Amino acid sequence: MTDRRSGEAFPPDHRAGFVALLGPPNAGKSTLLNRLLGEKLAIVTAKPQTTRSRILGILTLPSAQLLLQDTPGLHESGSRLNTIMNESVGDAIRDCDVGLLMVDRAGGWTAIHDRLLRDLRASGKRFVVVGTKGDLRDHPELTWPPEPLAQGEEAISISGLTGEGVAGLLESVIGHLPESPRLYPEEELTDRPLRWLCGEMIREAVFHCLDKELPYAMAVEVIDFDEARADRIVIHANLLVERDSQKRIVVGSGGRMVKGIGMRARKAIETWLGTRVHLQLFVKVDPRWLKSARRIEELGYR
Repeated sequence: MTDRRSGEAFPPDHRAGFVALLGPPNAGKSTLLNRLLGEKLAIVTAKPQTTRSRILGILTLPSAQLLLQDTPGLHESGSRLNTIMNESVGDAIRDCDVGLLMVDRAGGWTAIHDRLLRDLRASGKRFVVVGTKGDLRDHPELTWPPEPLAQGEEAISISGLTGEGVAGLLESVIGHLPESPRLYPEEELTDRPLRWLCGEMIREAVFHCLDKELPYAMAVEVIDFDEARADRIVIHANLLVERDSQKRIVVGSGGRMVKGIGMRARKAIETWLGTRVHLQLFVKVDPRWLKSARRIEELGYR
C-alpha cells in the first residue's frame, strides 16, 4: 500500500480512521484520550462537562493511525453553548469509523447511553461499549456488560487510571478500522493550535480554583501567544465572564483569585511545554459569549 500524496509505502494491512469517544459527562473520555496518546492533550477535572468541543488526538502506530475524537459529554440543556456541544457529538458519530461508547462503571448505564446506543446502531458504524474505572473491584454498580448487546457487538472493561484493558481495547479498535495509509503526518499529535491548547490549560485552572457553577459561565480567549523569545513563551489571555458580579469573584480580594489561577495555569503549561512561560491574565466582561453562536465558534468551542 502506498500513499499517493507522499509516496510513502505502508504494510498492505495498514489501517487508519476516526474513532469517536462518546458518553455522558465524566465518563472517562478525556482520561482515555490522554492515556492512549501518552500526552496530556485534553483537560481533566472532577467536575462534569469540562470538555466543550471535539479535540482530535492523533495516535500513530507502525500498523495503524487512530484519529481519536474526544467529545463533550452529551447532556440535556437548553443553552446555546450546550446545544452546540451536543451537535458536535452528533457530528462525531456521523464522521467516525468506530465509536467508543464510554460507561463510568461506578455510575452505571443511563438514558444518555440508551440514546447514544440507538444513534450508533442507526449509523451502522462499528462500536465498542467501554466500561471505565475497571480498577474499582467492589463498587455496587459494577455489573458488566451493563446492557444486552446484539450479536457482533463488543464490551470491554478498562481503567484509564492504571491502563488495565487498554491494550486489548486498542487491538479491537484497530481491527475495526478500514485499510488505509496514514491520514496525518507521523509527527502530528493534534489539529488544534498550540495557543488553543494552552487556553484549555488555563480553563482547567479555572475549574480547579473556582467553585460551583462559575467555571461553566466562563471562557478563555488567548489574545497574544509570542514564541519569539528564546528563553520563554509570553501568553496574554482574557478570562471572559458574563457579569460584573462574576468579574469581582474571579479577580478576588486584592487580585488574589486571578493570581492563583494564573500561577496554577503557568506551572501546568511550563510542565507541558518544557519551557518557561510568562502568563498574564485579564478578567473581562463579555455578556455575548454564552449567547452568540458566532462568538462561541470564535473561541474554538465547536
